[in-house]
Amino acid sequence: MATEQWFVGPLPQGPGETPPPGDLEPGAPHCGDPSWSTPPDRPADPADLEPKDAQGPLPEAPASTPSPEPLTPGPGPTPPSLPLDTMFSPITEQLHYLLKKADDFQSYLLYRDRVQKEQLAKAMPTFLKMCEPYFLYLEAAARSVPPIYGALQELVRKGLLEISQQLTLRLEQLVLMYASFGFVDLEETDPLSISCFFCGRFSISSSHEVSIFRYCAPAAYTASRFPRYLYKKMRWNLETTPEPSSRGQDSHVDYYFLCYRDTWEDTGKNPANSCAQIQKLWSIGRWVPLGPVDDDLYSWILCPQPPGDYQQLLTIGFEEPSHMLATDLLVQILTGQAGTARPPSAAGASAWAAQGS
Repeated sequence: MATEQWFVGPLPQGPGETPPPGDLEPGAPHCGDPSWSTPPDRPADPADLEPKDAQGPLPEAPASTPSPEPLTPGPGPTPPSLPLDTMFSPITEQLHYLLKKADDFQSYLLYRDRVQKEQLAKAMPTFLKMCEPYFLYLEAAARSVPPIYGALQELVRKGLLEISQQLTLRLEQLVLMYASFGFVDLEETDPLSISCFFCGRFSISSSHEVSIFRYCAPAAYTASRFPRYLYKKMRWNLETTPEPSSRGQDSHVDYYFLCYRDTWEDTGKNPANSCAQIQKLWSIGRWVPLGPVDDDLYSWILCPQPPGDYQQLLTIGFEEPSHMLATDLLVQILTGQAGTARPPSAAGASAWAAQGS
């Protein structure tokens, strides 16, 4: 069956060169179940790979949350439950398929002298789009409430999140490798850069959804480098949709970050003369907007960069938390606020600044 090519024409081989496995052709999906083969072998356009495409074929959990209420068991025999190995089989097969794709994209770098830079630059964001439906399924199935796996929820949750973390770290490694050759840009101020990538979405209530993004390399908290010595590694968008009964309230988004403060930059000391392990103090905090005050469109156009501050909510310590643990900690922070007040943005920047002082 004919398939579209990532690159125009085959890659030429020099004397003594051997092509990478699969002849640089990502093979057919490893999945035995066709419903798990969400990403096509050769997507023609990144627009074809929007997360909405993933919501159909992936089983068990919807990509858009909240999850449906669990069914109350009725009278009659209980249907037999699947063993965990059987339940995870199509999931791990899809993971192996995407990891194999990542290896293929890495092998393209061997032929970088004979492939146009524009082609490699376009291939990377396209591949990241291919992974989005898988991330959507993993995080929604593992974290969304109410639980959908009953007594097995914790075992299934841990397994799904470990898979999500494994793929996330592999993609981060791949993007950094492409950036080291100059094929992609990591500078956040460049709208065409790949400074961060999408890692899934889940719900914590019927009106609150969390989207996960991971920065490929630590980035200054703001382009103006304020607050000073603060660098971000992950971002979570908390999307709030008002209840149907609520009036006069609009949907809004709050932003949370996993950051570290470079303590040696802050004190002016030289880390070479001290313990490197205590150089970075990790924390989770919230973006506090400081302007523009007016909602007028021209105020935003004339503002070179919306100013904001960092409200530290949790100090983690000098060891970077894993990708999975960082989101677990954020969920604990958010659910601790549940039932006491509307999400932070309702209080306004001045109220939150007063709490942080």
